[in-house]
Amino acid sequence: MRPKNTEKEEAIRSIALQIIAEQGLENLSMQQLAKAANISPRTIYIKYENKEDLLVKLFIDVVLGAYEKAALEGFSEDMAFPEGIRKIWANTFSYFKKNRHAFVLMEYGKSSPLLNKAFRERNIKEGSSFGTVHRFLSQKAKEGIIAEYPQKVYRALLFAPLLDLVHEYFEHRERGRQIITEQQLMACCDTVIKGLQS
Repeated sequence: MRPKNTEKEEAIRSIALQIIAEQGLENLSMQQLAKAANISPRTIYIKYENKEDLLVKLFIDVVLGAYEKAALEGFSEDMAFPEGIRKIWANTFSYFKKNRHAFVLMEYGKSSPLLNKAFRERNIKEGSSFGTVHRFLSQKAKEGIIAEYPQKVYRALLFAPLLDLVHEYFEHRERGRQIITEQQLMACCDTVIKGLQS
């Protein structure tokens, strides 16, 4: 019986992410999800209180962990600053290109008061995700390699442009000509790196 429940839960999560990626977050409903997963709405409500609860659990339990693991593949705190940032940018771009559903939910998560509330309720501290990157940046600041800023400022300076470029990649995938190539992405990364080092 347990494997069946696990399979149902995985199906619910997978189909929810697919609907979000294809139709937008605002178009996800629990009834639509139940129909697409071929289960009763009651089954969904056993596991999730409502749509918000589903989104929080998808974001924290499914998307955030997988994104962090992918972004940090081959990354080390001992890397030189440019090398480390390039590695994170390349990994992140590669991951989101293959996982648009995760990107859509990450975009939602950036500005959601709901997710901030979820972090508080679960007692998830600032910096518990991507702790390796936080330590990397703090060390580079101590060494005088980069300017010293709070972690949220580093996130805005170093990674907000990356997520905006991923957004543009998906926008241009629907158009005739793709302007966000890996070469273009890394040229932008180098510009961001130089800006923080000067």
